[in-house]
Amino acid sequence: MTDPLLIAGVDEAGRGPLAGPVMAAAVILDPARPIAGLADSKKLTERQRDALEAEIKEKAWAWAVARAEVEEIDVLNILWASMLAMQRAVLGLHTAPVLVLVDGNRCPELPCRAEAIIKGDETVPAISAASILAKVARDRELIILESHYPGYGFARHKGYPTKDHVAALEQLGVTPVHRRTFGPVRRMLE
Repeated sequence: MTDPLLIAGVDEAGRGPLAGPVMAAAVILDPARPIAGLADSKKLTERQRDALEAEIKEKAWAWAVARAEVEEIDVLNILWASMLAMQRAVLGLHTAPVLVLVDGNRCPELPCRAEAIIKGDETVPAISAASILAKVARDRELIILESHYPGYGFARHKGYPTKDHVAALEQLGVTPVHRRTFGPVRRMLE
């Protein structure tokens, strides 16, 4: 059996938005310091995610958050940029895992064994923890982008293709933080 201190959970946040980086996190939980309430980040409120983020960072054996930038997303495509962000998160851990459990149906290239688990963010606590760290980090990033690019509503919709976001794109134009290869943005540039 693999030492539980050497199993990392990995997840990403931000594959669907039209703007901003894709973020990923890797977490190795400490079995001696359990964290109650871990769940898929999308099923938690912002307040719950913020509280759990602080607890994860305090109690986890190791954690790391990484990203792939908009330019990398446009060059690689969102799938491979997500894999790159996940790879960076795992490599950023101060303890190298023996096994990495990845939410989804694919694994990034890693220097250790990795397993993809569909809906892992709902069933594997370490993946749930990673999903929370990635989501909180990405949401904070979009709030910062709102101050650099006012009028787009990034703090509200977090870059997703809402009606308001698309209307702002049509009215204000494409920013450097928009993903140029994503349909609504690409069409505006054609």
